[in-house]
Amino acid sequence: MKKQRPVNLDLTTIKMHPAANVSILHRISGVIMVFAIGILLWTLSLSLSSAEGFAQIKSLLDGVFFKLIIIGITSALIYHVLGGIRHLLMDMGHFEELSSGNATAKLVLALWLILTVVVGVNLW
Repeated sequence: MKKQRPVNLDLTTIKMHPAANVSILHRISGVIMVFAIGILLWTLSLSLSSAEGFAQIKSLLDGVFFKLIIIGITSALIYHVLGGIRHLLMDMGHFEELSSGNATAKLVLALWLILTVVVGVNLW
């Protein structure tokens, strides 16, 4: 039996709601944090190895590129925590309706941007 359903393969025409975007970004931030663990462990290992290693990490933190990496890592961590709290609340039965789910998704995005800017300003 052949199904005559339309197939939309153009992903640019699909409009997802904010809750879907937040869920996808939550997964992406988790993947980013997996790679960030390697960077953070390397910096910790080098900084604890000797005084020279600590000075090397300190000089890296003075550079723009490494600051951007650290801001990216903290941004992913902030987003993942906020998204995780939202998902935990939804698992407990709160904010499961479409309107409240979209509202909490927008709140998570707003808080993430605000906290990332705060961290960036404090780090810079």
